[in-house]
Amino acid sequence: MIRRGTAPLLPALLVLLALLVAAPGLRAQGLIRDAGMEHALDRVAGPILSAAGLGSNAVSIMVLNDRALNAFVVDGRHVFIHSGLLTRLDDPAELQAVIAHELAHITNGHLTRRVGNFRSARTAAGLGMALGLAVAAAGAPDAGAGLAAGSRSAAMRSFLSHTRAEETAADRTALRTMAAAGVDPTAMVRLMELFRGQEAVTPGRQDPYVRTHPLWRDRLRAIEAAAGQPSGRGTDPETAYWYGRAVAKLRGFLNSPGWVLRRVGNDPGELATLSRAIAFHRQPDVSRAMSEIDRLIAMRPEDPYYHELRGQILLESNNAAGAVAAYAEAVRLAPREPLIRAGLGRAQLAAGDAVAARDTLEAARARDARDPRLLRDLGMAYARTGQNGMASLVTAERYALAGRWQDAVLHAQRAMGLLPPGSTGWRRADDIVAAARAAQ
Repeated sequence: MIRRGTAPLLPALLVLLALLVAAPGLRAQGLIRDAGMEHALDRVAGPILSAAGLGSNAVSIMVLNDRALNAFVVDGRHVFIHSGLLTRLDDPAELQAVIAHELAHITNGHLTRRVGNFRSARTAAGLGMALGLAVAAAGAPDAGAGLAAGSRSAAMRSFLSHTRAEETAADRTALRTMAAAGVDPTAMVRLMELFRGQEAVTPGRQDPYVRTHPLWRDRLRAIEAAAGQPSGRGTDPETAYWYGRAVAKLRGFLNSPGWVLRRVGNDPGELATLSRAIAFHRQPDVSRAMSEIDRLIAMRPEDPYYHELRGQILLESNNAAGAVAAYAEAVRLAPREPLIRAGLGRAQLAAGDAVAARDTLEAARARDARDPRLLRDLGMAYARTGQNGMASLVTAERYALAGRWQDAVLHAQRAMGLLPPGSTGWRRADDIVAAARAAQ
């Protein structure tokens, strides 16, 4: 448990800052948390992380639900990519170019300067309210949407922006990293072409990437000179496969079902089948969705993420018992995936087994506390098992993640009145109250 004090909270505050700047509508959008997609992106990023001298689990690739073309890094542990950019890229090498560039800001030490900028801009940006974020989420938040309204976008953009020297250095480092990873460096040139003409657009209409990664023309010329001619290297088939899965799933959930079905047609391939399963589910056409997901499982019977998708479709189609079975199989195949385990807990709750749901959700939270939906389900599970003090505590933590401090304090004080004084739960509630006071 994190006790009071501001120093240990800085990494969480930096993540929050990224979320605030990323999209003005973050309250409605937020992060897209999906075990299968996060696994796919980790597989794509793996060669780049290794070539950059970082461990395969050192940095997480996170997707923000925003159509803008943007990507950024702030805390040394997360690279944020907007869904709009991810779905506009043509191949995995371009995504690896994005990741390589953002990782270069980490390995080149550019984040050190931001810590100083953060300290000086903190009051102006109204970020004091964020002190409780890490207390509630153990340093791994994915929320903070409720704080966006009080932020000052100019100060935030200034915090995320890079100097000319940093951009030049990051580009050079990224090109070396790509070459070391066996990725064609000219993918960086193709990536930059996406932003052609953006500098002539009025600032309010520019893509955020241009505002936080300036000097497009100069960068493009330097990248073209350094990248040279296409290397002729083909993309690793495994990397291409996982990239395709991530994009197919993202497009399936974010685009209209009609558009998806027209795009994939009757293609019998795996990725087209994945997109069709999601599109039929969203229409909703449960029978056809299940037919497609069963075809996927027949193609890859040991793939936990297809069993998880089957569980999601069943749960959202009001078949809780079937969802429990599907999620349980996914957990068996991927016991260390917290988002899958959280899905199982959600299905158990819907099936009426609150005790099992409580235990499953607590096990999921122990591995990943970045899912406010998990906290909502866990609070319900505690309430249904008669543990009202713990239900109030978890609800307080969920509200703290959203920056809703008045509601967080209300539930934290209720928890303190129900839990034994001095107990672990009581102290967690007390921390939330203290953090709310510090935010005012």
